[in-house]
Amino acid sequence: MHDVQPRLSVLAGFAPLAERYDGFILDLWGVVHDGVQPYPGAVDCLARMKAAGKRSVLLSNAPRRAAAAQAAMRAMGIADDLYDGILTSGEATHLALRDRDDPWFAALGTRVFHLGPERDRNVIEGLPLTRVGTPAEADFVLNTGPDDHQSGQSVADFASVLGACHAAKLPMICANPDLEVIRGGVRVICAGALAQEYAAMGGDVRSLGKPDPAIYPRVFALLGLAPDRILAVGDALRTDIAGAKAVGIASAWVLGGIHAEELGLAEGELPDAAAATARAAADGLSPTAVLPAFRW
Repeated sequence: MHDVQPRLSVLAGFAPLAERYDGFILDLWGVVHDGVQPYPGAVDCLARMKAAGKRSVLLSNAPRRAAAAQAAMRAMGIADDLYDGILTSGEATHLALRDRDDPWFAALGTRVFHLGPERDRNVIEGLPLTRVGTPAEADFVLNTGPDDHQSGQSVADFASVLGACHAAKLPMICANPDLEVIRGGVRVICAGALAQEYAAMGGDVRSLGKPDPAIYPRVFALLGLAPDRILAVGDALRTDIAGAKAVGIASAWVLGGIHAEELGLAEGELPDAAAATARAAADGLSPTAVLPAFRW
């Protein structure tokens, strides 16, 4: 007999999960906010979790330092005291470049070509690095991705600069493994899409962030809880849900973000359990529960 994939548990709200677990690893884009404003009910959900004594850490593949991500959330009305910690892939990149305790990073050199918008340069500020203007001058390339404030960009728009990096044989640090995000309702490509193309060209790429298990120990330390008491919450199967599986923790899949259009869901609409189960199973994943949005 063939194994039958059990149907995912579809929940209308987050309250049952908040009761079941003690600590939460929350994605930002696609769960808490859309890069412009919080999702309806998300701030209320954070406040209710806090009032219930639950611990939460925000884990984002944002290619900027944690303080910059916090400042952006404050501007959206998401207060610092609604959660217990934050880690971004940009912060992890900064620490990896600062500490150089990984042989790959130790061998990088100090001359960096930054592929990304100026506002993401905080990732390398304060480090003993020299930013150069062309790939030919560099020892490595830091990829923080296209400017997410500009829609309509494609990987093809970056063919020339990626080709120049490859010609210079530059190793690439990808500070955001996401392929795309939804910003203010518009789909935009991320650093991960450029890194994927660079790897296909034969380039040497190291990505920091979800789903790499190496990003999680720092988050577990911030939560201070046993893994079986922790639930990861995210909208992307490839990063959030796969990352949770890789470190052996439960996960909840929020469908209001990156997969909503694919599954034909209107905002706040409850997903079909069979369709959600089949889509997750196609990636070899089986999250604990599926929700239309991060709301109580």
